[in-house]
Order: sequence, then structure tokens, then C-alpha cells
Amino acid sequence: MPKILNEILARAKEENVHFLRLQFTDIDGIIKNVEVPKSQFEKALDGQIMFDGSSIEGFTRIEESDMLLVPDLATFEVFPWETDHGKVGRLICDIATPDGAIFAGCPRSALKRMVAKAEKMGYRMMAGPEAEFFLFQRNENGEAIPATHDTGGYFDLSPRDLGEEARRDITLVLEAMGFEVEAAHHEVAPGQHEIDFKYEEAVKTADAIITFRFVVKKVALMYGLHATFMPKPLAGVNGSGMHTHQSLFTLDGENAFYDPSGPWQLSQVARSYIGGLLDHARAFVALTNPLVNSYKRLVPGYEAPVNVAWSEKNRSPMIRVPDRRGVGTRCEVRIPDPSCNPYLALAAMMASGLDGVERELECGEPVNRNIFDMSQREKKRLKIVQLPASLDEALSFMEKDKVLREALGDHIFDHFLYNKRTEWADYIKEIHNWELERYLDRY
Repeated sequence: MPKILNEILARAKEENVHFLRLQFTDIDGIIKNVEVPKSQFEKALDGQIMFDGSSIEGFTRIEESDMLLVPDLATFEVFPWETDHGKVGRLICDIATPDGAIFAGCPRSALKRMVAKAEKMGYRMMAGPEAEFFLFQRNENGEAIPATHDTGGYFDLSPRDLGEEARRDITLVLEAMGFEVEAAHHEVAPGQHEIDFKYEEAVKTADAIITFRFVVKKVALMYGLHATFMPKPLAGVNGSGMHTHQSLFTLDGENAFYDPSGPWQLSQVARSYIGGLLDHARAFVALTNPLVNSYKRLVPGYEAPVNVAWSEKNRSPMIRVPDRRGVGTRCEVRIPDPSCNPYLALAAMMASGLDGVERELECGEPVNRNIFDMSQREKKRLKIVQLPASLDEALSFMEKDKVLREALGDHIFDHFLYNKRTEWADYIKEIHNWELERYLDRY
């Protein structure tokens, strides 16, 4: 038996692990799992556990439903809470067909393909997310209600920040599961919080985001609260984003974005990568911001980006290049929100940036003025275009983007489009309170 298998089994025994969750995500980014008891641990570690793929959104047809869970043994962790049934461990899995071939609808495998492409080009993508979320109250029936538990603001603390104890416990759980948490604080809106963890290679970062969302929701529930990663749950306040810092490193560990003699001390690789992000932004936003609700965050006035541009100095464009240079040289893509499937979002941004590198695109001059204050004429002169204003518009851009189709593969690309077109059709058929309040009496 390979050494890592023995190590996992020994740790499971030492930490009183009685159940093992085999986790994966569907195309929409919803975490799924098959749980096995201790008697099945060796079988699970060997990749012999099957499940019905026809019951998972966007996976496969009922006549070809059997799927294999192939665990990534490096992802084994133990949840720190213990019950009468002992502790629970987890492994993150890739999805394969019964003959062992990688399933075309596996989001994690789509990102791994982009990682392999980057390595062929001589690069590793590093990414660090800043994920925001809201903590809401629950009613007497335990149902989540859109009422915040505090009146705190940016960097506030108790008594205004009533979520700090929950946030501390979230941090402790994350650290127990191998995270290096860099900061945790109250965000701008009441009930809004942010926890930042150290950047990592792309697949590890996506795994971390999935784990992070689960832990946040679990700990919030233990406090009688509901945690939501919905981008814009409340009108009139800032929504939740997931700004994603990213850079390319060479295979020998050098930051490929840094060039002390280049414009803005950015290398040609960095400028081309940013150029690719700008070129594909209106298409990949469908993947980084995948909900109808996502586009209620991407509006002027609430710090969220709506302009396809980059800057060194301000946060009004969709990309900011922080001041740090050397090993810390990176770009911050400010579009994504935390409802996205992180595997698909990172794959899409990575594909866009690498396309820019391959085509040697230029990112143009930085826009270091506040774009929100510019006139339409001035934005037109600077060739600054707007991000899509709705999911429907974003899907139309995505549908025409051959780079994204190639990156995700036909199965994921087509199923994602179908799911989201259906979501949009369901939305526009509904009559909302805003319409009734505005029109019912007047007309």
C-alpha cells in the first residue's frame, strides 16, 4: 500500500475519524458529497466508490449515469468538531467514468487542464481570493431571513460587530484544516465579513474556496446565524465580491509578472496577461458572476467594477495592479463574486490571460482616474467599455468566445449556458415587488 494511504489511515485512526466525505462540485459550483463509514475507507481511497451522476446538475444522462469518485489524496483533512459518532474526514475528488477516463463534465478537471496548459508554456498560476459574505439571522423556525445581526461597518469591532466571535471560530476551523489565514475583518455593509487566506496554486485555491464556503456556513449555523455568499442580498449597500489576485510564476519559482525595467515594472508576460483578461472580460464574467443577482452588485456607486480597464491607483476599473513589486507582483481582478464555481471561474480567467500571453496582447495605459466620475464621451475616447449589465447579456458574450469553449470543453460550456439561460428565463417571467410598488397604482 502506498505510503500516503497508510498515513491517511493512521491519521484517521488517531483522530477518531468514523466517516469520510468524498466531495466534489456540480457545474453550478454546489458542493456535493458521498459519505462512507470506516469499513469502506480503503475502498474509497482506492477510488472504487461510485455514484449516480444523472442526479447531479449538468453531469450526465440517466442511461450513462455511473460515475467514479477519484480522490485527491493530498486533500485529506479532518473537520475539527467531534460528535457522538466520532470525527468526519474529507477528500476532494475528481470525477471519472467507469472505465477510468476523466469525465468531461468535471469542473475540477477543467481547471487542471488549464494548469497543464500553463505548465507547457512554462508557467504556474498563483491565485489568492478575498471572499466576502453576509451573516443573517434566522427566524423561530430556523429559516434564514434577510436581517443582519449588527450595524457594523468597515473594520468595526464589538459592540457594533456582533459577528466577531463567529468569525474567530471560522478562522480557527480553517487553520485546523491547513489554511494560512492572513486577515479577518468586518466589511463595509452591516452583517458583511471578509476572511483572506494565503495565495496558492490554482487548483489548491479553488479547493480552498469550496472548503471555505462550507466551513463558514457550518460555523454560522452553530451560532444560530445564516451565512450567505449571495452577491447582493440587500439593496442600498455594498454587495459581496471575491476579488482574485493572480500572477504567473516560472517553473523555477520566479514571478513572471515582474520586470524592474519594464513599463510600470511589469513584464511583457504581465501586460499580455492583463490584456487577455481585458479582451475576454465581457465573456468570462458569466462564469465569475453566474447569478441573475450578480449583476445587481455590478452597478455604479457600491465599489464594484463596471468598467473594462486596469489601474495602478484606484479601484474603479475591473483590474487593479497593487503597488507591491518583486515576488508580490500581481493583478487583482475585482469582478468575481463568491457565488461562482471557483474551478470554472479560475479556468476562465486563466484561459483569458494565457490567450493574451500567446497573442502578445498589450494592456494599454493604466486608467488612474476615477472612471465613475468620467463622462460617456471621455470613456469612449479612452476606449473603456462597460461590463454586461445582466446575466443574459453576459451569456451572449460567453456564447461567442471560442477561447472559453476550448478551455471548459463542450460538455461544461453547453451545460452551463443551458442552466443559466433557463435561470434567466425563470427570472424574467416573475413579477417582483419593485414592479408592483412602482406600477400597480400608477398605471
